Amino acid sequence: MNNEEIYNALIDIADRIGIEVKEKNLKTAGINVKSGLCKIKGKYLFIMDKHKKPQEKINILSAYMANADLENIYIMPAIRRLFEKY
Repeated sequence: MNNEEIYNALIDIADRIGIEVKEKNLKTAGINVKSGLCKIKGKYLFIMDKHKKPQEKINILSAYMANADLENIYIMPAIRRLFEKY
């Protein structure tokens, strides 16, 4: 799998557990903001800095998803191996 396929698979998994992933330009926030999970109006949103390199995006999202409750979700073996790092 290439980085784009891995990243899209991670976004799909997040979506299946109720987390929307959006890429935003965090440099325009005017304050030091990092990619991460937040809750807005009762919905979970993972905001990803769109200026991150593809591998950085995979690392950030994998680190979060590795600790999420994914027992009832099918996850490809290649993605499971990513989660094992975290």
